Amino acid sequence: MEKEKEEKKLDYKLLDRIIHSRIRFAALCYLEKVDQASFIDIRDTIRATDGNLSVHLRKLEDAGYVFCDKTYSKRVPLSLYRVTARGKEAFSRYREQVGNFFSCPVKDQP
Repeated sequence: MEKEKEEKKLDYKLLDRIIHSRIRFAALCYLEKVDQASFIDIRDTIRATDGNLSVHLRKLEDAGYVFCDKTYSKRVPLSLYRVTARGKEAFSRYREQVGNFFSCPVKDQP
């Protein structure tokens, strides 16, 4: 029974597929830290390209994990992103699930 429980903790299928991408993970980490950020700030901080970041932020948006407020600043479009309540819950679950992988005992290396 204990072994079954341990194996379930390591089931990769339990990881959120939306979050489990390097760019989406980095963007969520940054947004959780700063509460709200512009597309440029996110791009520069996580060092993603415009094209890659826009695709990944759209996936997070479609999942309801982030909200994008499109405004203008001095006649220039400005996209501000923030994590939604749903996104915060999903990210918290994801962190717990990933943590399960690290809480398993590590065997000594020869």
